[in-house]
Amino acid sequence: MRLVRTLIDCDRQYAESALPQELRDLYDGDLHLHTTGAARPFVIANFVSTLDGVVSYEIKNRSGGSTISGSDPGDKFIMGLLRASADAVMVGAGTLHDVSAESLWTPEYAYPDAKRFYAEYRASTLHKPEYPLLAIVSGSGQLELERAIFQSPTMRTVIITTPAGKDELTRRGAATLNSVEVHALDSIGGTIAPRSILQLLQSQFGVKTLLHEGGPTLFGQFLAADVVDELFLTLSPQIAGRQRDVTRPALVQGVQFLPDSAPWFQMASVKEQAAHLYLRYRRA
Repeated sequence: MRLVRTLIDCDRQYAESALPQELRDLYDGDLHLHTTGAARPFVIANFVSTLDGVVSYEIKNRSGGSTISGSDPGDKFIMGLLRASADAVMVGAGTLHDVSAESLWTPEYAYPDAKRFYAEYRASTLHKPEYPLLAIVSGSGQLELERAIFQSPTMRTVIITTPAGKDELTRRGAATLNSVEVHALDSIGGTIAPRSILQLLQSQFGVKTLLHEGGPTLFGQFLAADVVDELFLTLSPQIAGRQRDVTRPALVQGVQFLPDSAPWFQMASVKEQAAHLYLRYRRA
């Protein structure tokens, strides 16, 4: 059963399949993830945006990506597929706070109907553990440790923070959580260098493929550090609009590029379902 339809696919030259047949049918094609020659994990980003570039309404209980996508099944399936393909999923503290306290960063939480296919793909094709590692970046360490992701014994979570953030997490009881590790890295003005994060994930956790799920500030830092290899972007057919005194973040926040230094990407694939477009870009 095809869930999305492929319009453009620049990777059709591959002779061997990367996905099992059931996932290829749903995705209407294959998913070959390239590797980087650099001594760091391969970084894939996944976002959903309105037609006018808004990635969050910044409204309490309505700030998550599902509000932007309209809980579109194609977007949810691709999110689950990317999670199933990755060694680790990374989110910033803001993104964590924008979703339900019951949220889990697992493939089937995104798209439950493909749970069996995701599990077989990770186990039999990729030979990866049941779930990807969840990496949460929080400079302050001010996290709600009562959230389901910190209480689930089947999920392995690492919180990457600053020395001050580690002290705050210790005060909040992070050391008592069996499936949670806290790692402190040096920072400049409370910001942890993306390359330091990647080095930690690679050296301490063996991460080769990292899925970056936001938010826009953390994504901007990774773009500025030149460590984003691919971008999956769902384009949702709605317009959010903006007012001057209200923040509705775009894909990138907190950094700006000049014309001579702005990152360029090249098209890898375009898929569609109803009025949604699923775009895949590769760093040029």
